[in-house]
Amino acid sequence: MSGVRSGSHKGPPGKRCYAIGDVHGRLDLLEGLFDAIGDHNTSRPRRQTTIVMLGDLIDRGPDSRGVIEFLRQPPDIGANLVFLKGNHEEMLLQGLSGNPDTLRKWVALGGDQCVRSYGVEPGSLLGQPAEQVESILSAHIPLEHIEFLESFSDSARFGDFLLVHAGIRPGLPLTEQSSRDLRWIRKEFLTSDVQHEFMVVHGHSVTVDIEQRDNRIGVDTGAYRSGLLTAICIEDDHTEFVQYQGAADPSFESV
Repeated sequence: MSGVRSGSHKGPPGKRCYAIGDVHGRLDLLEGLFDAIGDHNTSRPRRQTTIVMLGDLIDRGPDSRGVIEFLRQPPDIGANLVFLKGNHEEMLLQGLSGNPDTLRKWVALGGDQCVRSYGVEPGSLLGQPAEQVESILSAHIPLEHIEFLESFSDSARFGDFLLVHAGIRPGLPLTEQSSRDLRWIRKEFLTSDVQHEFMVVHGHSVTVDIEQRDNRIGVDTGAYRSGLLTAICIEDDHTEFVQYQGAADPSFESV
């Protein structure tokens, strides 16, 4: 856990926020990080505390179903939870809403692991009409899980910090940002030196280490393959990182 001053950017007085990067089906890491955040939070002066999940809870890792179940009824660690929708949640929801092309893309981009966690072999979906694929998935993924994912927000504010899944379109005010950019943008955002309205905290783009720039902080450390899940703690003008290291997935090369 390392802490740094966040310059002129500050969180709201008397409040604390933890923002957790992409979980991608790694329930083991999420449970470990929640324990670490709970210890970290209780070791500090009591404050109103929020945990923000930055999106991409599902896919790629082995237990998307377990992650959703865990977060629908999380352990009490003295914090409120806020959920942001990532591009992987978006693909699943669009696919289940009658978009067969998106559904096929989703399965190919890690959704195969998600469907396995719900007892569906991805191979059984191959060659099936889109309507049949949608019907099979709807029969195996509980409606309450779908409704939970549908309830997620596009972004969250915490004082001078903006929390999003992927990033923002440089030069546009927050009110003009598209949901697609908030969930999908990469190069235009990652390479920009523009000083945004806020310090942007995001996941989506994997880096070996936490990425701290003058205009953004990236906390997606590739948990599903590296075994490292990262959260940033924001309090006043101070940021600190809480991480949990579990087993890396040997089927992937190093991040």
